[in-house]
Amino acid sequence: MIIRKARIEDAIEISAHLFLAMEEILYQFIGMKNAKEAKKFLLYFVEKENNQYSYLNCFVAEGPIGIEGTLNSYDGAQLDVLRKPIIEYINKHYKADFSLENETQQGEYYIDSIGVDPKSQGKGIGTKLLQFVINKYDANQEILGLLVDENNPKAEKLYLNLGFELVGTKVFIGKKMKHLQRKPTKIN
Repeated sequence: MIIRKARIEDAIEISAHLFLAMEEILYQFIGMKNAKEAKKFLLYFVEKENNQYSYLNCFVAEGPIGIEGTLNSYDGAQLDVLRKPIIEYINKHYKADFSLENETQQGEYYIDSIGVDPKSQGKGIGTKLLQFVINKYDANQEILGLLVDENNPKAEKLYLNLGFELVGTKVFIGKKMKHLQRKPTKIN
């Protein structure tokens, strides 16, 4: 398996993986429970640059059957800039005056979403993507952050086992989430 930066030609697979991770959130974004519309919305942004869901902010795990998983991450300090086109698009095409709570902030690289193809789930691909990103940001002495649903103890346990620690809670789209961070391993 190879983990690499995503490319524009990976957009369809990236969108499918991120949809699996974000389905309910996407329905909140577009104001309706419509999978076809939510997938169209997500693909639109994955194919574009300069937004939080852009292929430029993704790593993919490529295996024998093609792209099997995707991890979306970006610099938390850039959240407002990366989110602006998404909010403008939602306000124009779906809802008036849509806004979101900030799920990240300056001082952390934020792991937004991880999605694995259903045919490849249970094979550790999500963990491999996480470990890849941990190694990348450890080397740069950067803090990683993510949110985990307080009702998802299995995911939380995985993150804690990978060195993340609880630093607080946040509300995102009306849901209470645990905010975890992983500080880099000190280099002597």
